[in-house]
Amino acid sequence: MNRISIALLTTVFAIGLPAIASAEGPHVAPVKAYVADNVDGWLDDPVVIEAVKAQNAAHAGITQADIDAMDGKWREETGASSKPMIDEVLTNELSAFLKERKEESGGLISEVFVMDNKGLNVGQSDVTSDYWQGDEAKFEKSFGAGADAVFVDEIEEDESSQTLQSQVSKTVVDPQSGEAIGAVTVGVNVDNL
Repeated sequence: MNRISIALLTTVFAIGLPAIASAEGPHVAPVKAYVADNVDGWLDDPVVIEAVKAQNAAHAGITQADIDAMDGKWREETGASSKPMIDEVLTNELSAFLKERKEESGGLISEVFVMDNKGLNVGQSDVTSDYWQGDEAKFEKSFGAGADAVFVDEIEEDESSQTLQSQVSKTVVDPQSGEAIGAVTVGVNVDNL
């Protein structure tokens, strides 16, 4: 290897290594800290745990075709004047609980939704664009990764709230059994954080 090749490789590594070391982004640590301090405490609330367990039981026998049909109906309703499926979820006890947590955050939480063990919405503070999150990283890298999993996504503009947010997804764990039963995604407003 000649001196030019060595110098070029040295430059590439010098430039590339800091990018690799900070690949997660500077928002990850503060977002994780915010969720640990302000969200973790209510994830084992009976309202959350009982709602997720009830939906897991109700959906125990559904197929992928059933999931696709429910997701399709939800997507259709997002643009319709009549929204019976969406309204049923948005008015349940868990959704009311999540809306209160969002309000209490003083603008730091832009959205929050809880999913069952199939990735289907159980409760939410705001309408999501789809009902099934099971094929998305927010579910696969939380519930799919086990009981202690935390996934912090990249910063994106949230269309519904017009803010820069990062979604943090965590596995919801039954505090009695330690079993992973679902997941939660919290949109953290990084502008306000």
